Amino acid sequence: MDKLEALKKYFGHEGFRPGQEKLIDGILSGRDVLGVMPTGGGKSLCYQIPALLLPGLTVVISPLISLMKDQVMALRQVGISADFLNSSQSEEEMRAVYRRAWAGRYKLLYVAPERLAAEGFLNLCRETQISLAAVDEAHCVSQWGQDFRPSYLKIPEFLAQLASRPPVAAFTATATGEVRRDMTRLLGLQDPLTLVTGFDRPNLYFDVLRPKKKEATLLALVEERREKSGIIYCSTRNAVEKVCALLQSRGFPATRYHAGLEEAERRQNQEDFRFDRKPVMVATNAFGMGIDKSNVSYVIHYNMPKSLEAYYQEAGRAGRDGEGADCILLYSGTDLVTARFLLENGRDNKELSDVEREETIRRDYERLEAMRLYCAAEGCYRGSLLDYFGQEHSGTCGNCGNCRGDFVTQDVTRQAQMVLSCVKRAQDLLGYHVGSSLIAQTLKGSRSQKVREKGLDRLSTYGLMRGETAREIGGCIQLLVDKGYLLRDSEYGGLLLTAKAGEVLFRGERVERSVRLIPPPEPLSREEGPRRRERLPAQGEEGLFQALKKLRYRLAQKENVPPFMIFSNAVLTDMAAKRPRNLAEILEVSGVGEKKAERYGTAFLLAIEEYLGE
Repeated sequence: MDKLEALKKYFGHEGFRPGQEKLIDGILSGRDVLGVMPTGGGKSLCYQIPALLLPGLTVVISPLISLMKDQVMALRQVGISADFLNSSQSEEEMRAVYRRAWAGRYKLLYVAPERLAAEGFLNLCRETQISLAAVDEAHCVSQWGQDFRPSYLKIPEFLAQLASRPPVAAFTATATGEVRRDMTRLLGLQDPLTLVTGFDRPNLYFDVLRPKKKEATLLALVEERREKSGIIYCSTRNAVEKVCALLQSRGFPATRYHAGLEEAERRQNQEDFRFDRKPVMVATNAFGMGIDKSNVSYVIHYNMPKSLEAYYQEAGRAGRDGEGADCILLYSGTDLVTARFLLENGRDNKELSDVEREETIRRDYERLEAMRLYCAAEGCYRGSLLDYFGQEHSGTCGNCGNCRGDFVTQDVTRQAQMVLSCVKRAQDLLGYHVGSSLIAQTLKGSRSQKVREKGLDRLSTYGLMRGETAREIGGCIQLLVDKGYLLRDSEYGGLLLTAKAGEVLFRGERVERSVRLIPPPEPLSREEGPRRRERLPAQGEEGLFQALKKLRYRLAQKENVPPFMIFSNAVLTDMAAKRPRNLAEILEVSGVGEKKAERYGTAFLLAIEEYLGE
């Protein structure tokens, strides 16, 4: 059996996605490889196909229990022998896995990086032919990445203790150039074949909304997607509790996930989400990396994340099956305050030196600023993301809120002059620089104790912007920072005038900003959108598609597996279009391999025949 035969037999595909074949060939030739591929780009196939073709055992180092379980369940569904070792298992269950591994029953064995040093596991690997070591979520090895796990640094030590070092295949979805260099160095990759297939996910629609009332906007967004599965990310546990309670009070089948819940409840809530018993998950970033649920149709960020790496990874949990999906961020200025607080109070990593800790702090703030600039972008959101990850792209994508919204240019010179003048007068009065909050209060005409104590209510600029909201004044201040008229002190946050400010104050330079005039149109249907890779069932296929979904759900309930593990929505869409009449024809449906055709083919053929008969 060769790689293409394995792809068709087990996974039901006729050909590889971009980059997969080159990485697979590299592994099969004995080379180390480093693959950076977008979520949904098929990273796991790059080591699963070689695992089937190579002798012996492939060890997959994976960071999360939930990811291991999903991957192993999916492999077993297509007839591939695989298992995992992790802390969720009892001693008896682990001994059973060890016995089967010693007997050569597995092609793939998933383990957490912390288990690599366990004596029992080391003995197994020393005396078993390990043909490949695959490192999933490999960016975790870099302390400059957003998900640093010190246990990943022990991987080279583990490899050195084996009888012979196998090829090492490292994969991730989000990594800047610096993190990619860290992965190569810290994992000890030897002359790796490095392939970056790109970060673009054409089937994802990106947008940033700045609602006055987040709760009302969230309810409207979820209502529009009531029949779909989605994730809503919040920055704090308290926000998760409030948002989940709100959705449940309005009749949405929502559940929650954060580190403050008991392990049993987290496990149950995650299962309810995976099995579509509660298709809406409200969670902190504790719910996350490697979630292998293919039918997530939307990801809404109720708060701004702390970095673009985190945002893109979380948003990328939508549309893993290639279907069109929406990634919407609800932004407000308070999100920035919350993010800064979380950064300040989340640095207790004792394994870093003082110098490393200081450098980590600096980079954290750089990432936060990049995240804020994305939220403030006036151009293509997809372009902003791809710029950050160093990928070239066209000027517009046609599938994000800014590319599809209507904009108007506003002259805000007068407001800018008021802000700049207030900053200058406050500095002259106090002898030091004050922050944007105090400047905004002064311009608003606030009677707060701090304003009065400092005498800012006596400035000629006091109350000049009384007719504007605090949010509008804050937006104007930030615009002036972004355009280089103001500088924010990095240590204390005080505002300083730059030389450019004089052009506005004294020499007639105009300040303009682009404002989205009306809300963007609804995301394009998968038939209309020029960048959608997949489509919704055509009008004549929708009824059959729904019938197949109902059958899938019944089978999933009977077998106690998530529905998407039987067939993804993309498979059902293709099946509804092709309407196979026999087992040979059902194998022509993209994503149907031999094992699944054998197990489920007859049931789906009967459902198609029944529907067409009606």
